[in-house]
Amino acid sequence: MSAKLERRAGQQGWSFANDRVQAFLTRTGGHLAPVGFKFGRRTVQPFAIAPWTDEKLPGTPTMLRILRGDFFCCPFGGNAAPFRGERHPPHGETANHAWTFRALEREGDTVRLHASMQLRARRGRVDKRLILRDGHAAVYCEHVLSGFRGPMPVGTHPMLALPDAPGAGYISTSRFTRGQVVPTAWEQPAAKGYSVLKTGATFTSLKRVPARDGGTVDLSRFPARRGYEELVELVSDATLPFAWSAVALPAAGYVFFALKDPRVLRATVLWFSNGGRHYPPWNGRHVNVLGVEEVTAFFHLGLAESAQPNALSRTGTPTALRLRPDQPQRVAHILTLAAIPRDFDAVKTIVACRGGVTLTARSGRRVFAPLDPDFVAG
Repeated sequence: MSAKLERRAGQQGWSFANDRVQAFLTRTGGHLAPVGFKFGRRTVQPFAIAPWTDEKLPGTPTMLRILRGDFFCCPFGGNAAPFRGERHPPHGETANHAWTFRALEREGDTVRLHASMQLRARRGRVDKRLILRDGHAAVYCEHVLSGFRGPMPVGTHPMLALPDAPGAGYISTSRFTRGQVVPTAWEQPAAKGYSVLKTGATFTSLKRVPARDGGTVDLSRFPARRGYEELVELVSDATLPFAWSAVALPAAGYVFFALKDPRVLRATVLWFSNGGRHYPPWNGRHVNVLGVEEVTAFFHLGLAESAQPNALSRTGTPTALRLRPDQPQRVAHILTLAAIPRDFDAVKTIVACRGGVTLTARSGRRVFAPLDPDFVAG
């Protein structure tokens, strides 16, 4: 199969599809969006695309100009500080530079898009494979890091566009062993940024997260807190066969969920973006967006902060992968949707079963999704 460069939402890239998914990958930065998931005659596009996609933004990092869907971050984070002489752009070259198209193939019931990138800030290669399987409303994502040496925080970056309705989304995850608010200054009014959570606070439930001015905030429902930006990290239970994050939208009739191996991607960063940034290019217009980012990293801070001792690594949680040039590192995750009835609320459990997974809501309702959860374990 061939793949010609197309233009979607202001960016050139490649389209690929099967019977359940129509997807687009940008050439620059490898951002995955738009992606349409088909349910009968209905198509759902869950991912956010930044409102400034068609604007000229001189001086803005490439990643931020393209900002959409999901992209692979290597190294994950802002990367403002150099590390051992290395200087990386925000979320790494993988989120900013041009990918090289390798192949688009169909073999049996599987469609596979392969692209690669040679990194320059630290020598090595990243191979990206995005896989669709007939009958599955899912994108199977695989990144293989080869030839690298040393610590490297990595992460996924899915961003969901939620309805403009307070509390429309029910947010839940598999068991986590530690929850923490970003421990450094996040958004500051003096810089036209606003947040409400208590810096560095720890918590055990998304329903009760300490607020800056006392009391607690419920992060299990979104959209909420218009005019604010929040960031927390949840350390996944590494004993689980797979870990998951889910956002159920009963009124919209679907649930988004992501699967990962918690021994490779150790944590989930939740980014609640609801108009709390009043500086360019945000200008208060990036609203109702939820980042559900699966990472091994120290929040959004970058390579230097993740490779060095920090508040999470001191508790025994790795915040960077330890890469060896003779041992390729596979990082895999699944992005998928399932149709749900209106009385399906927050996901309580996701368990593997024959031919897929069963999702059970706190309300007791269950739905089945055709899926291969073993993919994340390789």
